[in-house]
Amino acid sequence: MKPWPFVFASLILVGTLGLMQSLSHGELIPAKKPFSEFPMTLADRWEGKDLPLEEKVLDILKVSDYLMRVYTPTATSPGDTHTPSLVPISLYIGYYESQRTGATYHSPKNCLPGAGWSFADTSMATVPITDSGQSILINKVLIQKGADKQLVLYWYHDRGRVIASEYWAKGYMIWDSMTTNRTDGSLVRIIVPVSGTTEEAFEVGVAFLNDMWPALIAYLPPSAMT
Repeated sequence: MKPWPFVFASLILVGTLGLMQSLSHGELIPAKKPFSEFPMTLADRWEGKDLPLEEKVLDILKVSDYLMRVYTPTATSPGDTHTPSLVPISLYIGYYESQRTGATYHSPKNCLPGAGWSFADTSMATVPITDSGQSILINKVLIQKGADKQLVLYWYHDRGRVIASEYWAKGYMIWDSMTTNRTDGSLVRIIVPVSGTTEEAFEVGVAFLNDMWPALIAYLPPSAMT
């Protein structure tokens, strides 16, 4: 295969990134409520506990704001089929007010293997958002370390968009930097322990996502700035 198409595409990308940095003066930085105020109780059935990241980790991530929290379901309500007993769920949101100077989210595909987890299965899934009637496409990754299994659901939440592909996320970032002068964005990651089947864990993750969604939308900048 001839290497020139890849080289040509790389040169265009480098040139575009250079243009983005040259236009960084006067970049629009949206106002956002701090994650320190993010609700500890979600949908009256999840109770959260903060897990602050170490300074050395924050130095690597270079986030403008972040949330790292474990949510544990309260006692299951009668007839509730979506919240099995006491499954702790990890929620991480890393927010960047600007990505022009190299501070950007780290893909779980790079971070998790470094922590000793192997990828047992990787796919994408369409998840319905009950309150809004819309559906979003997210990443669905089964990871394993020894006998432990966890299901990771994650996506990039950029300027009102939900994006599964990191390549599309970069493409939209470049486009928005030139058309709206914004590059703010977030990585949203949900981790569910797999104690039964993967599909059962997925159902729990989707239920949590729907319970968390109204708060998430309220704490991330929308597509249009007012």
